[in-house]
Amino acid sequence: MLSVGLTGGIGAGKSAVSRLLTSYGAVLIDADKIAREVVEPGTAGLAAVVEAFGPDVLTADGALDRPRLGSVVFADPERLAVLNAIVHPLVRARSAELARSVAPDAVVVHDVPLLTENELAPLYDVIIVVDASPETQLQRLVEVRGMAEPEARARMKAQATRAQRRAIADIVIDNDGPWEALEPQVRSAWAELTSRAAAR
Repeated sequence: MLSVGLTGGIGAGKSAVSRLLTSYGAVLIDADKIAREVVEPGTAGLAAVVEAFGPDVLTADGALDRPRLGSVVFADPERLAVLNAIVHPLVRARSAELARSVAPDAVVVHDVPLLTENELAPLYDVIIVVDASPETQLQRLVEVRGMAEPEARARMKAQATRAQRRAIADIVIDNDGPWEALEPQVRSAWAELTSRAAAR
């Protein structure tokens, strides 16, 4: 099994890259998806979040109110660290469990938004960084995701810098341009991954 860490700043286009890799045959383990699962109603994760942040972070039906929690943690690095200390160990445990169930010759892509920030690069055989300029990221967050610009800037500021992400990359995929420019880069990266997997 070849273990690949896929990361990139918010709005860089990591999801598009992970979809392409999956279409080529990669097994995807999505940390964001798992992070949602580990704080679903009835989980120990959600109970820990409520204990740390209070019942105000719940919706009327008892689910996690993500926008409300986001507005708290992305404005306060200490509160964000508290949340990460609850959620990240649960995500890592579930990711490892999923990775153990794949075929021995699989290319397993771990989509990990905060890979750089949490110094997780040593856990993977290959690191792919999806890179885009801060201007492109901001434009996508505001125009495509509908975020208010101050919120988008706060989320970007809470993440690693572009230089920090690029410093840990084995493969950099430039996603500043159109879709037509992205696909050939991802296909080339896939060829390298399958070659490395075969060599193992």
